[in-house]
Amino acid sequence: MIIVSNTSPINYLILIGHINLLPELFGAIIIPQAVYSELSDTSAPSPVQTWIATPPDWLKIQPVSQPSDAILDLLDPGERAAILLAQELNADLLLLDDMKARRTATKRGLAITGILGILDQAATMKLIDLPAAVQNLQSTSFWASDSLFQKLLDKHL
Repeated sequence: MIIVSNTSPINYLILIGHINLLPELFGAIIIPQAVYSELSDTSAPSPVQTWIATPPDWLKIQPVSQPSDAILDLLDPGERAAILLAQELNADLLLLDDMKARRTATKRGLAITGILGILDQAATMKLIDLPAAVQNLQSTSFWASDSLFQKLLDKHL
C-alpha cells in the first residue's frame, strides 16, 4: 500500500505518544519535502522537531514533481505537496486533517483519513486505549467538535 501523509497526523501522533501506530497500521509512510520542512521548522513543537531530526526507517521523504494549480495554491505548502504526491504516486490513502484540504483531495478522487480515523482503526484493532488517546489529543491544539470526539468514543464502547 502507498500511504502519503500531511504534517498534521504525524505531528499530533507524536504529541500524544502514538506515532508507532503509523507503521503498525500502514507499514511505510511517504511524505513530501514540504511536510518534512514543516515538521522540522522551529515553530513546530519540540518533541516533533526532535522526532523528525532522526526519521525512522518506515518514513520516506520524496520530492513532488507535479506542478501545483490554482485550487491547490489556496492550501498550505504541506497540504498542497501531500495532495500532489498522493496523486503522483496513485496513493492508496492520504493522511490529512484540514477540512478544506480534505475536500480538495476527495474531489480529486483520493481516499483520505485523518488522525481520528487512525485512532478509530487502532482502537478497532485493540492497539490503543481510545479514551486516553482522545483525552491526550484534546489537550493539544488539535480541533474537532465535541460531538465528533463523542461519536468516535461511542463507537468503541
